[in-house]
Amino acid sequence: MSENENIPSTITQRERYKHKYNLVEMYRVFIKIPDALSKFIKNKKAKTVNPQFIERLQLAVTEVNGCAVCSFVHAQLALKEGMNNDEIFSFLNGDNKFVKPQEAKAILFAQHYADSEGFPNQSSFDAIVVEYGEEKAGIMLAAIQLMMAGNVYGIPQSAFKSRLNGKKYKDSSLFYELSMQIVGILFLPLALLHGWLKKLLGFKMQKFKPE
Repeated sequence: MSENENIPSTITQRERYKHKYNLVEMYRVFIKIPDALSKFIKNKKAKTVNPQFIERLQLAVTEVNGCAVCSFVHAQLALKEGMNNDEIFSFLNGDNKFVKPQEAKAILFAQHYADSEGFPNQSSFDAIVVEYGEEKAGIMLAAIQLMMAGNVYGIPQSAFKSRLNGKKYKDSSLFYELSMQIVGILFLPLALLHGWLKKLLGFKMQKFKPE
């Protein structure tokens, strides 16, 4: 697959950020990685939630955030999981043509999670727990959290790559793009340790907006 195949021009030819995160927000999403990754790996083996469903959730998140780098990577992964070109393009373009009725609530939650920058309403998560059960809902949340972490790091990387190709984002700067990537690498080990300790001590890994 060529680098831009299956990725809408609204992403590959972006001129400004759809969502722009800061270093505090980056650290906050990185903390969730250890708990989310453990659930994600278990699901890889058990397939409690279908891998294609996981990819659709993650494509929905990256569409809301507008991360070109993540769109490219997950388009490839989706192809490997058996999704066709039209379905991948549809999810990356933000339409609901290929959303399955039994997956609709989870897709809407994934979009809401990204749109709320990782602080969804409690009722929105409760709804997918009721719909899919606590175990599956937890796996879905984990997949969404991992995608958010990738997006927060990948968005400035996408802007930097666009800059190198002569298409500078209007609301960006070289300092922002490089600092997010460099400090992000430095943050990651500390955030992973912080997240692992929180998980070990039994703290809640996800905060929700009060109703």
